[in-house]
Amino acid sequence: MKLSIVTIDAFTKKPFSGNPAAVCLLENELTADQMQMIAIEMNLSETAFISRTTHDDSFGLRWFTPAAEVDLCGHATLASAYWMVESGLVNPGDIIRFQTRSGELRVKSDGEWMEMDFPLLPTQKETHPFFEKDFFGFPIKSTAKLRSNWIIELENAEALESCSPDFTLVKKHSEEGIIITAAGRNSFDIYSRYFAPNLGIDEDPVTGFAHCALMDFWFQRNGKNKLKAYQASRRGGELHLEKRGNRVIIRGQAVKVLSGEIEF
Repeated sequence: MKLSIVTIDAFTKKPFSGNPAAVCLLENELTADQMQMIAIEMNLSETAFISRTTHDDSFGLRWFTPAAEVDLCGHATLASAYWMVESGLVNPGDIIRFQTRSGELRVKSDGEWMEMDFPLLPTQKETHPFFEKDFFGFPIKSTAKLRSNWIIELENAEALESCSPDFTLVKKHSEEGIIITAAGRNSFDIYSRYFAPNLGIDEDPVTGFAHCALMDFWFQRNGKNKLKAYQASRRGGELHLEKRGNRVIIRGQAVKVLSGEIEF
């Protein structure tokens, strides 16, 4: 069997930055094990699989890290929608409806930007049982819990950028991972980084799902329903967020860097 596959850099307009995702449109059904093996072979933070549904106007979408299938992934959704527009599978400006493990997700293109409608992930203020006062030498301002992950707020963007975690400890003291965040600088409202060694990703370059929680976390603190966010990984990425009730609109850009076939 041969499958067409592309690699898209998401949350950036420059190749070799942002977060790369592999995207595959399935003409034939694959098992979860087969999709997992492809994700292992691609060895990116996410590989997305798009399938046609019984409804003509929607598509199935699943996401796999090299270690596991996940419930929600922003950058691979952005990459999938971008590729569908670029390849002519859908028209620019059309609403793309994805059926996923997190319900229906809608994406549409707006010029060079893709706009995703995602669920807001609620966060609850809670003290981390291990990282109570500092996170690898940097003082903690506050902590919060969300489904299978933690948010840890540091004092400033400089601390966030300088932090060098011990991933063995992060893995031991989290279910999926830990998001660190701080107030932004320059034109950005917030900064963040995401460590998810339990998902096979020591540090994710740019994380859409994390910002569904960060929108709630920061809204509880400053009441702002629009945020310009920067994920300060080595590759870096920019996201524009807007809270609309229990939804988060995430805007980002993308660029294709590789296309080919995978054979098995």
